[in-house]
Amino acid sequence: MIKLRIICTVFLCAAAFAACKKSSKTEPDPPPPTTPADGTRLQLSLDTLYLFAKETYLWYDAIPDYNTFNPRGYAGSDDLSSLKEEMYKISQLKTNPATQKPFEYYIPNPSRSKFSFVESGNLARGIKGAVDLEGDGNDMGFLAIPVTFANDPVPGKRYVFVAYVEKGSPAAAAGLTRGCEITKVNGGAPPTDAGSLSALANAATLSLEFTKTNGTKATANLTKTAYKNDPLVAYKVIQGSGSNKIGYLNLMRFSRLDVVEESLDNAFDEFANAGVNNLVVDLRYNGGGYVETFEHLANLIVPHSLHGKVMYKEQFNDLMQQGKATILKSLPLLDANYKQRTSSTGKPLTYADVDFTISGNVFYFDKKGALDNVKKVVFIMTGSTASASELTINSLLAYPGTIDVKTVGSTSYGKPVGFFGIGIDKFTVYMAQFTSTNALNQGSYYAGMTPDMTEQDLVTRDFGDPQESSLAKAINYINTGSIGGRLSNARIATANGTVVNASDLKMEPVPGAGFNGMIEHRRRLKGE
Repeated sequence: MIKLRIICTVFLCAAAFAACKKSSKTEPDPPPPTTPADGTRLQLSLDTLYLFAKETYLWYDAIPDYNTFNPRGYAGSDDLSSLKEEMYKISQLKTNPATQKPFEYYIPNPSRSKFSFVESGNLARGIKGAVDLEGDGNDMGFLAIPVTFANDPVPGKRYVFVAYVEKGSPAAAAGLTRGCEITKVNGGAPPTDAGSLSALANAATLSLEFTKTNGTKATANLTKTAYKNDPLVAYKVIQGSGSNKIGYLNLMRFSRLDVVEESLDNAFDEFANAGVNNLVVDLRYNGGGYVETFEHLANLIVPHSLHGKVMYKEQFNDLMQQGKATILKSLPLLDANYKQRTSSTGKPLTYADVDFTISGNVFYFDKKGALDNVKKVVFIMTGSTASASELTINSLLAYPGTIDVKTVGSTSYGKPVGFFGIGIDKFTVYMAQFTSTNALNQGSYYAGMTPDMTEQDLVTRDFGDPQESSLAKAINYINTGSIGGRLSNARIATANGTVVNASDLKMEPVPGAGFNGMIEHRRRLKGE
């Protein structure tokens, strides 16, 4: 499974540097909080996180003064755990009036933040995380999950199916696909708990016996290997009814644009050459990633008539909008090679040189590709569909008179916020820093986006299989315009011969394939 290589900016633990800066204005703004000038490395890191949150966090106004919050009180035996605990406490301070819970309250696990987090690794200082959004993987490259069926003759019996396979991985090379049923692991019965199954991807070697989606049995001997990953898992053209030609694609994550741009362009060229006039975009496990990659996908989808129209907007807190987040002067603005950018006069640039105003953060469609006659777009989503994926859907929803957008599956994650990474010592902090909305200023989907057509994730079918329940319902809508009842009533024969109804399938939620977030690393400078 693809995880993250930290893409970040760098900030050394010098909290006092930012805290003690004085304004040169005649009537200065209220000074930033004062912190101790000395302390341990961890104490300075905790102070630094607090100072950045106090000025750049989306809901900074809920954070108390330094002495009341006491950042150094979170110092423990482990640096990463200490920073995570501090970030969690900050994230729970602001209440959402619509729910009377914190904006970052995460229902499945209230002990973690819904949006903000801290990771090991600071790429700007030469310290890298394990795997990444850069297209590099180093594992088996698949996720298997436990599945039960309500009508199984053996109540509660657990089966193991493959939820997804990373393109380019050892699992993919061995012929494993989504929908395969794993019957043996290393010669014995497979584990049937989600944690043990997830751990299989990081084993050094692995022997599998499995049944393919066509019923044939196969074996595979896998070795953990480094590989290059293309997040565009599948694309194809499906003939609909009458003149409907449907382009289907599954994108697992919004990797850096240069990783996936060629594949996306090739897919849409094929769609255009085939006369595709409707799309199904499968983002069911896509937890987000780079905003520039979402933009490219959206620009391939929309017609030329939307060129130059508002795609989306980003809004930062009022301190950042007004240039009062003085701590940003200590945060170098890096280029794609993690080197500090300079102005035309050679001045080293920081995030204080960035335009965070409302007007400076409106982004527009810039049509790409030859596909220009899409009538309907159906997005497949689940609870793992988050952030940049939700932004993709939301940006197109603003133009119902131009393009018919529908969603199928289950309620999305609910992350209308984004961030840029802040490097603190050997860690990177991602804290919610801006909200995103579409051209109609719609975007407060903190509880997730509710699908127009509810449907289960039929893990027993591969991506792009027209009989997979969510895709089947999307095709039905394109052909008939109906958002009616369930279509997942097919019968499934398991490897041991048990025949069950697909509609009775029950499975644990599938985690997004790696990163969950929305990274905006391109920034407009003041005056541009």
